Amino acid sequence: MKFRNDVKKIKALADENRLAIMLLLQGGEKCGCILLEELNITQPTLSHHMRLLCDSGLVTGRKEVSGCAIPFHLKEPSHSER
Repeated sequence: MKFRNDVKKIKALADENRLAIMLLLQGGEKCGCILLEELNITQPTLSHHMRLLCDSGLVTGRKEVSGCAIPFHLKEPSHSER
């Protein structure tokens, strides 16, 4: 269906914590530890929210060489998404 990706994004944004994460990431790339401090939530809760945001295509993360921190950032829309 044509609206499947749109619905996925809307559902991902339909949460107060996920909206706060999006606002924090507008300021630039942040690792999970910074997001945890800012939001005052548990690590499993953050993982759940980040998984939904990443699966929706709104946010992306990359594994650091050290393997410890995963910096997250807002995903740039592709030409087909604009």
